Amino acid sequence: MPGKAREKAMPAKSKAQQKAAGAALAAKRGDAKQSSLKGASREMEKSMSEDQLEELASTKRKGKPEHVGD
Repeated sequence: MPGKAREKAMPAKSKAQQKAAGAALAAKRGDAKQSSLKGASREMEKSMSEDQLEELASTKRKGKPEHVGD
């Protein structure tokens, strides 16, 4: 869409964040039920665009901690 400012998502910082984004993306696309989402993935599905979720979900897991504080 020309002229529309596009917010760019940051890459996932942990494996857990990447997995949550993947679940949210599946629900947004209709591949999974929205009612199956919990916590962060439910919030991500509501507040982020499909493009943003795709960027987070496609982040490589290698070298990432399981959780941000690890």
